[in-house]
Amino acid sequence: MRAVLRALLSPRRIAQFTSVGVVGAVSETLVVAALTAWGTADPLLAKAVGAEISISLMFVFNDRVTFATEGVSDLRHTLYRWGRSHLVRSGGISIAFIVLWVLTTQTTISLVVAGANLWPTVANLIGIGVGLSVNYVAESVFTWQVHR
Repeated sequence: MRAVLRALLSPRRIAQFTSVGVVGAVSETLVVAALTAWGTADPLLAKAVGAEISISLMFVFNDRVTFATEGVSDLRHTLYRWGRSHLVRSGGISIAFIVLWVLTTQTTISLVVAGANLWPTVANLIGIGVGLSVNYVAESVFTWQVHR
């Protein structure tokens, strides 16, 4: 248990994971904004597209930088980690989807700037923030098994 906590509380790893998360959040936010700002796509559909792009992009960064010293780097092991990363991130993504759904369907909030409703984009960022800590712990422990 101490090895897990020591690995999870590594300031360097937290900073790298958060930096990669920012890259993912920006890419997902750009997709959500592009697809929803003028009412062209449902926020949940836009999130699904943005999330897949973001998760794959973050996996590549994490696999090559944050957790580069963890695990075998051949194609088979990399694809296995990519699949496991998607499975593990489903917890954080589910939380982010629920937050987005609540904030866009259960409220009457809108944030119109220059004719574009940016509220789905802001709501998505809130959801991403809520899911970040879940993803950090789950990815560290299950995908890259940093405690080994």
